[in-house]
Amino acid sequence: MSEIPAKATESEDPSGGARGGASVGSAAAAEAPAATGGPVWQVSPPGSMYDYIKVASFSIGPDGHVDQWSLRAEQLFGISSERAVGMDPIEAFVAPDLRERGQRKMTEILDGREWTGVIPFRTPGPEGDEGLAEVYVMPTTTEEGERAAVCIVVDVRTLRRIETDLAASQAIFGQSPFGFLLIDADLRVRRANERFASTFGGAPDDHRGRSVHDYLQPPEAERIAATLRRVLATGESITDMHVTGFVPGSDERKHWSVNLYRVHSGTGRAIGIAWLGIDITSRRAAAREAAAARRNLALLNDAGARIGNSLDLETTARELLDVVVPGFCDLAAVDLYQGLMAGDETPPGLADGSAEVRRVAFASAVSDAPFAGGPGPVAVGAVHHFSFNSPCADALRTARPRHIPATDGGLIQSTLAVPMVAHDTVVGLAQFSRTKGSEPFGERDRALAVELAARAAVCIDNARLYRREHERALLLQRSLLPPGDPEASGLDIACRYLPGNAATGRPSEVGGDWFDVIELPGHRTALVVGDVMGRGLRAAVAMGELRTAVRTLAQLDLEPAEVLAQLDEIARGLGAPAGTSQTFGSGGGVQQATRAARRPREADLAEVYLATCVYAVYDSVTRRCTFANAGHLPPVLVEPGEPALMLDVPPGMPLGVGGEPFEEVEVELPEGALLALYTDGLVESRDHPLDEGLQAFVGTLTDPSQPLEDVCDHVLRTLDTHHGEDDIALLLARVQGLPADSVGDWTLPREPRSVGRAREHARGRLLAWELEPLVDTAELLVSELVTNALRYGEGEIRLRLLLDRTLVCEVWDAGLVQPRRRRARDTDEGGRGLQLVGLLSAAWGSRRTPRGKTVWFELPLPGGENGITDPAEALLSLF
Repeated sequence: MSEIPAKATESEDPSGGARGGASVGSAAAAEAPAATGGPVWQVSPPGSMYDYIKVASFSIGPDGHVDQWSLRAEQLFGISSERAVGMDPIEAFVAPDLRERGQRKMTEILDGREWTGVIPFRTPGPEGDEGLAEVYVMPTTTEEGERAAVCIVVDVRTLRRIETDLAASQAIFGQSPFGFLLIDADLRVRRANERFASTFGGAPDDHRGRSVHDYLQPPEAERIAATLRRVLATGESITDMHVTGFVPGSDERKHWSVNLYRVHSGTGRAIGIAWLGIDITSRRAAAREAAAARRNLALLNDAGARIGNSLDLETTARELLDVVVPGFCDLAAVDLYQGLMAGDETPPGLADGSAEVRRVAFASAVSDAPFAGGPGPVAVGAVHHFSFNSPCADALRTARPRHIPATDGGLIQSTLAVPMVAHDTVVGLAQFSRTKGSEPFGERDRALAVELAARAAVCIDNARLYRREHERALLLQRSLLPPGDPEASGLDIACRYLPGNAATGRPSEVGGDWFDVIELPGHRTALVVGDVMGRGLRAAVAMGELRTAVRTLAQLDLEPAEVLAQLDEIARGLGAPAGTSQTFGSGGGVQQATRAARRPREADLAEVYLATCVYAVYDSVTRRCTFANAGHLPPVLVEPGEPALMLDVPPGMPLGVGGEPFEEVEVELPEGALLALYTDGLVESRDHPLDEGLQAFVGTLTDPSQPLEDVCDHVLRTLDTHHGEDDIALLLARVQGLPADSVGDWTLPREPRSVGRAREHARGRLLAWELEPLVDTAELLVSELVTNALRYGEGEIRLRLLLDRTLVCEVWDAGLVQPRRRRARDTDEGGRGLQLVGLLSAAWGSRRTPRGKTVWFELPLPGGENGITDPAEALLSLF
């Protein structure tokens, strides 16, 4: 029996790992001289099964003792060959209670009988490990002809582990719910499981020897083959690789998620690739559906944020196209009915789809791509119409979207014509197109297009309604402003009103700014500038109500502070619920309305109207001006040769706040001085502080002697950067006091002779003014007023004649009782004085003064539009 060397060298495994050399008995090993002179193993091919299960061998001599001991035996039993050779294997490895039986078996083996069995063993030593070995004993003879034996030993634990691994592998491979392939080093299928075979047809064995080219089309197959070669060469695993292909008998494109990893033998040698695949077609479809839903939701969210930020029709249409191109389609256009844009109302359901429309917006991500089924290239702003039988006209007529198929050779692949419907009214048509290469429109796209068009339609209709209401509100607002340049006694007037313009280009919204010039008795003038807080039609209406109230209160000839106090009550009454009394005068009715509006149960119905206002009364005789301010910006005064300055008028609280009295300030205005009243739109801006705007405005008023129209233009031109979204009202007045020779003023004692003296004073002054045609009428009326002052008044009497555009006569006394006109009966001898004054004068009235009252009448000058009434005819008409 050949000798087994005590130690074997290590051979290099091709897979990159080192493995120990081994011999399988004396017949499987032979010595060969090495370059170094030592023994070299002639080993089995790398990765042999014997290497994996670690087969050990030893031989037993005729004496029953070990005479050869292999390296694998050393590894298995933990005994070196030096110790093992010469040992009795029965005594060394078999338990004492089994040794007798073991000796019998050894005798039978040496008698020439083979034996295979499992025997327990224990490695020598006090702490030897127990094991179980499967032994195959083959009888043999020595060179001398004596009986011997060769033993092949395998550790049963290794065999059981192999059996368990094979069972687990089979369970995983065969029972896996995924497609499982084992691909060899030649990229051929070595094994397939049932799941894979059920997908691609046939039995698992039918797939042996196939390659990826048998399952996938060339481009995809070549990509996968290259990936398999890379995994086999590098050992890098591939996770969730997407593979696309078709299964036999179906045209449906399938998608799989594939995991690849290299498979090694027990010794570490690469033997192939494991392919684990799962069908993700449904998952991909669901993912696409979810992605499309997220994209559509994002598009709708974007549309909600970006469409409708402007109340301009064209801007709203462009906002729609900014959302859909290129996120939803490649090009799009919006056409609106020409009649609606012109302000007409089209009843729903009557449009036949062929009416004139105007293209208000167009957007394209490509060039030279006209719409399919359209009227050809249409410029933005052009008016056109769709033919009656066209899909676009049908969409407008039926208020339902229409799909327009692609034309041969055209760039457009698919077009949706979607009517824009708002409040059951078709306002126009939106067209969405996709070019070739894009995915055609589907049902989901159709629904999304309808939703986008509907949202834009509502915004466009709101913009249309706003434009209409805005124009009406502007008309209302301008109708409430003084027409042209108003005239006033002793004042040269110029004014400007500009509606606010937003910096974004949106249509201006009506505000509540107003100004007014009101002529008062005695050649006095009330100058008013106010601003209702807020914007829109409600602000314009509130402005109109306050302006009317100011005019009414001015005619009562109240002091400026009293006028503002009454306006404050009225402003608070404007917010009272419907049905609440809203009156003014003594204040009682207004207070009742205000209390009613403040009741807790009606608090939610009340609306607060706040306004600022400056009210000034100018007397052209004295050139004195009395100011009262309700939260407004201060007036600006420019005296000749002096810099402009803001008058120190206490601002007070805005109208509608209530609870605080208003103060008055009286200022004497020099001849030629310039007075400026304005609203905050002139000086206030988002980009500039108010103080900066005020200083800029004051700086523009440098020369009060320039023509007022030029001054107005200069102010607006210079302050253009301060003009924001608010309205601008500007009122300029140059002082031109009444000349001294145009005033006649006399004080009369309280005696009957004063009536005759009054007539003489009036006659003399009128003749001096060359107003002889007015002498008789003026004498008669002066005598009536002086007579009433003597009869019903108190204190001395003052007569004043004022000549300007008309002749005004004023009679003052210290009495507080106001004259009251009454109708005298035919039998009454008196009581017709005030009736006569009313018949002969152009206007008459009375007003309170700090020290009594003033009764006045006004006569037109000769040659004017209004003729002079004949006193004789007026007297006869009384009877």
